[in-house]
Amino acid sequence: MNTEERKPFAERVGKKQWIAIAVVLVLGLGAGAMILRTSPAKPEAAGHSEAAGHGDGEHHEEGGKQAKEEGKDHDHDHGEAKGHADNEHHEEGKDKEKAATSEHKEDEEKIAFTDEQVKAADMTIESAGPARIKSSLQLPGEIKFNEDRTAHVVPRVAGVVDSVSADLGQEVKRGQVLAVLSSPSLSEQRSALQSAQRRLELARSTYEREKKLWEEKISPQQDYLQAQQAMQEAQIAVANANQKLLALGATPGSSALGRYELRAPFDGMVVEKHISLGESVGEAVNVFTISDLSTVWAEISVAANNLNLVRIGEPVSIRSSAFDQTASGKVSYVGSLIGAQTRTATARVTLTNPQRIWRPGLFVNVELVASETDAPVTVSAEAVQTVEDKPTVFLRVPGGFLPQHVQTGRSDGKRIEIVSGLKPGAPYAASGSFVVKSQQGKSSATHTH
Repeated sequence: MNTEERKPFAERVGKKQWIAIAVVLVLGLGAGAMILRTSPAKPEAAGHSEAAGHGDGEHHEEGGKQAKEEGKDHDHDHGEAKGHADNEHHEEGKDKEKAATSEHKEDEEKIAFTDEQVKAADMTIESAGPARIKSSLQLPGEIKFNEDRTAHVVPRVAGVVDSVSADLGQEVKRGQVLAVLSSPSLSEQRSALQSAQRRLELARSTYEREKKLWEEKISPQQDYLQAQQAMQEAQIAVANANQKLLALGATPGSSALGRYELRAPFDGMVVEKHISLGESVGEAVNVFTISDLSTVWAEISVAANNLNLVRIGEPVSIRSSAFDQTASGKVSYVGSLIGAQTRTATARVTLTNPQRIWRPGLFVNVELVASETDAPVTVSAEAVQTVEDKPTVFLRVPGGFLPQHVQTGRSDGKRIEIVSGLKPGAPYAASGSFVVKSQQGKSSATHTH
C-alpha cells in the first residue's frame, strides 16, 4: 500500500482520536460540575476550572458586567422616574387631603345664617381695615358748681324776715325778689337820705334868691357865694346817702323806710335756703345760694406723674359712673399746687349743662387722649366675642359665619387692633355679633346631644 493510500487513513485515525479526546473532556467537565455542585470546590479544582475556562470566562464575565451595568442604569433611570412620579402623586394627594380636611372642618365650624336672618337680627357686616387708635388716660372727677356763676345771697343789714317768696330748687330770674326783711338800720339810712334831700331843696332856693339879689346889686357877692357853697354841700350829702343805700342793695325810693328786699343777682336755681318767716337774721348770714346750672365744673384729681398729659385746652370726654351719659369739654384750669395729703393736683373742665343732667356732687370718669397711633387692621369693639376663652371674630362666609380666633392689641373703646388672625378687608359681623355667638352655642349643644 503506497503513501497516498495511507494518508487518508492517518487523517481518519487522527480525527477519531480528537473526537474521543473531546468526548472525554466533555464528560470530565460534566463530572467536575456535578462534584462542584455536591461538595465545596477545592483550590486545585477551582484553579483547574479557572484555567480550563479562562478564555470563555473572561468573555462571559465581560458580557455579564456590561449587561449588569446596562441593567443598573436602566433600573436607576426607571427608579428615578418612578420615584419622581410617586412623590408628585403623593404631594398632590396630601394637598387634596388637606383641602378636603379643611373644607370638612369649615363645614363643621360654620354657623348657618341666611341674609334674611342677618337682616332680621339687625346685624351689620363691616370689613376689617386701618384706623387711628387713641390710647386714653382715665382720671377720677366730681361735678361741682361753676363758682363763677354761683352767688351766696347775704342780707347786708340785720333785720327780721317779713316774707319769703323763693323756694329751694326754684328757678329764679335776675332781680327777682327772694325775701323781704324789716331793718331798723335801713330805716335810719333812708331817713338820712330824706333829710339830705330836704336840706338840698332849701339850699337850692337860698342860692337862687341870693343869686338874683346879687345880680340886682342888692346883696353883696359874698352872700351869693356862701349860698352857692351850701347848696353844693347839700348835693354831696344827698349823693352820699344814696350811695349808702345802693351799697346795701336797698332801693332809695321805697315807701316803707325799713323794707329791705333780697333779690337774685342773675338767672339761676335756688340750691340752698337758710331763711324762714319771722326769723331774725344778721348782716353776714348766707340765706340763699343761687347757681346758674347751665354750666358746671368737672374737677379732676391728677396724679403728679400724669400732670404732663393734662394741659389747658386739651379735649376730654366726661362719663358718668351713675348713669349712661357722656359729655365733652376742654380743660380750663390746671392747678400748680399738689396736695400734701392726696399728692394730686386739681384740674378743671367747664361743661355746658342745658338739660341740668350734670348735678353737683356726681362722680364722673374723665378720659383724656394720651397718644394716637395708626393700626393697619382693626375691627369694631362690639365685634370681638370670647369663644373658648379666646377673643374671636365671626367672619362672614357664604351661607353663614365662621369663628376666627384672633390676637388683639390696643383699643380705644370703639375700635380694637387685630395683631394676627385676620386679613385686611375681611368681612365680619360687627353689631349683633352676640347673636352669632348664641347661635353657635345652640349648634354646639345640639351637636353634642
